[in-house]
Amino acid sequence: MYKGKFVSIVMSTYNEKDSIRKCIEDFFATQLVDEVVVVNNNAAAGTSDEVRKTKAKLIHESRQGYGYGFQRALAESTGDLLVMCEPDGTFWANDLEKLLVYANDMQVVQGSRTNATTILDKANMGLFLKYGNYFVAKFAELSFFKKAPNLSDCGCTYRLLTREAYVRLRPHFRQGGSAFGFELSLLILRLGLPMCQIPIHYDKRVGISSVTGNFWKTLRLGFMMMGMVLQHRWEEFVRPLEKKIN
Repeated sequence: MYKGKFVSIVMSTYNEKDSIRKCIEDFFATQLVDEVVVVNNNAAAGTSDEVRKTKAKLIHESRQGYGYGFQRALAESTGDLLVMCEPDGTFWANDLEKLLVYANDMQVVQGSRTNATTILDKANMGLFLKYGNYFVAKFAELSFFKKAPNLSDCGCTYRLLTREAYVRLRPHFRQGGSAFGFELSLLILRLGLPMCQIPIHYDKRVGISSVTGNFWKTLRLGFMMMGMVLQHRWEEFVRPLEKKIN
């Protein structure tokens, strides 16, 4: 609970069997979290067993994909404040309080992994990933300059949504795969939701990522994101979303 608001952590898991239990326990240890919702998205054998050792709520989603997993997790959550996080060891539960503090004024608080002082040793954030994320984020910021805050990372999962923001965003979800996180950011910009981005710690991943562990997959995803910016910018003219929430 944070200032009388129910806090939900939502996770989708595929290849995090060796890190997910600690991640869940670390969030509960902050004493700020009321529930953790974990969606098993056809995850590695033994993952559900690790989750059942904790107080987390376990859900199974048969549709494969990062986006489908997180969409299901968000739908199953009951909190006033919804925090998305990957359970791979890269994010710190102790950074949760940063997100919550900014939620006093913002409907969306996104993490940024590109601040040099919070990128930890052996984290998978070399020059290509760091400046690739930065460049695409700035491209989105420039494209939506009338609505966009200062953006420095386009691919960070760790973020907070208020229940009000989620309800407005939910009808517009289309991406079921790896681009869902960035689609969420673009929809936030299109709706004009009050948003900020803050630096969070980025640590070494436990295990191998199915996307950023492969150079060509990462490059392909980067170009796809650039195309998504152009697509959403065009749709602003031909198919606008709801007006800005006051």
